[in-house]
Amino acid sequence: MTSVARSKRNLLSLSLLVLPLAGCTVGPDYVRPGVEVPEAFGESQGWKPAEPRDHEARGKWWEMFADAVLNGLQEQVNISNQTLMQAEANYRQAAALIQAADAANYPTLSGALGVTRSRTSSTTVAAPSATPTSRGVVRNDSLRLDAAWLPDFWGRVRRSVEASLANAQASAALVETARLAAQAQLAQSYFQLRVLDGQRRLYEQIIAAFGKALQITQNQYNAGVTAKADVIQAQAQLKTIQAQAIDLGVQRAQLEHAIAVLVGKPPAAFHIAPAAVKLSPPPIPPVLPSALLERRPDIATAERRVAAANAQIGVARAAFFPNVTLPASVGLQSARLAEWFTLPSRFWSIGPSLVETIFDAGLRRSQSDQAIAAYDASVAAYRQAVLVAFQQVEDNLAALRILAAEAAVQDEAVAASSMALELSLNQYRAGLISFLPVVVAQNNALANLRTQSTLLGLRMTASVQLVAALGGDWSTVALPAAEKLPAAAARTQRQAPQ
Repeated sequence: MTSVARSKRNLLSLSLLVLPLAGCTVGPDYVRPGVEVPEAFGESQGWKPAEPRDHEARGKWWEMFADAVLNGLQEQVNISNQTLMQAEANYRQAAALIQAADAANYPTLSGALGVTRSRTSSTTVAAPSATPTSRGVVRNDSLRLDAAWLPDFWGRVRRSVEASLANAQASAALVETARLAAQAQLAQSYFQLRVLDGQRRLYEQIIAAFGKALQITQNQYNAGVTAKADVIQAQAQLKTIQAQAIDLGVQRAQLEHAIAVLVGKPPAAFHIAPAAVKLSPPPIPPVLPSALLERRPDIATAERRVAAANAQIGVARAAFFPNVTLPASVGLQSARLAEWFTLPSRFWSIGPSLVETIFDAGLRRSQSDQAIAAYDASVAAYRQAVLVAFQQVEDNLAALRILAAEAAVQDEAVAASSMALELSLNQYRAGLISFLPVVVAQNNALANLRTQSTLLGLRMTASVQLVAALGGDWSTVALPAAEKLPAAAARTQRQAPQ
């Protein structure tokens, strides 16, 4: 039997030995961890629980606020927000890693072309079999092709691809998390800016009213009815309100700059014109608590991290099994280029090998334990993300309910303080009281109006935060499926055992 025949027979024997193991994939198959989900949100008093598919937001969630300026700004977030661009680049990187992991499923082929000249030392003692020309200059021209394949008998590569696919899906969900966070922050900053615009208009009205009060006091003083101190007090009151109105400009400028960064614009070149916008928290459609598991991109990220960690356990366990390598080489080698294509110039080698680590001082065991611990940590992070999501929804449901009740009472306080101010001014004109009660009434009326405006801003913020806590209009169906990722990875994923 020739050497070629013996090599082919050995390769065939080894293949028949390991072929039944080719479909084996070690490690646990993924099962989504269980979480405790309440039947209904505790703070949703008066809300009728409904199926999430029936009531979830359709399209762009911010359009429920019916503000054209806000709609235009939100569109710019998707185009120019740099944090979002960074997250999208990270997703493309994670998707590329799937192809890199899947490449290990295939043989590698390399070629080499070499031309060498060598001369042995003339002072060395030649071996008895050496020819006289062995001490001369030797030329060696070679063309070599090498192939090697490490079959994935234990599923190490399949588990690696499975982990890379889950990580890519987690990265895609991180993109949506960044998008939702930017959109929510933009909406909150915009509504706070509009609240300041409202307060600015309110101060303009109050300044005009305080100016009239100052004029009344000046007239009273000119008529000898009141003292100079009342005039000075009225002037001080007016200047204080004017200073507070100017101070609003600092807050508005900072909010405007924050919005500029969110839409990817230089703050110095960005401006939102003041406008009279009627703010009112819109009704938020209810969802079942379990819907958060499908609507929140951060929960989807945590769940995909669990799947990736589960696959890494299989990768670690595959290291306990031997590796089978199938190498082969073929080429041409000659001292003269003209002899390359003659039969004696050809060379080849083939020989499968089976390698098993006999002793590693516990390295593989520690790596397996590390993978299991990483999986347990990812499960805890997933369950924590679910709990935090429930907390955020409950917090904002409670905020909307309590702030609505507080705003109703505050409206009554505004009406009462405005009436008290009017009565005190009438009494002052009639000379029945000094100007001090008027100052007190003015301060009370201003404080109640500012509180009313602040409550409106808090209610708008809670509305936005509740929408964000409910996941906006996102759903896990938006996660890229295997067929939407690199084709080779998708094929490997479909072949992996479920």
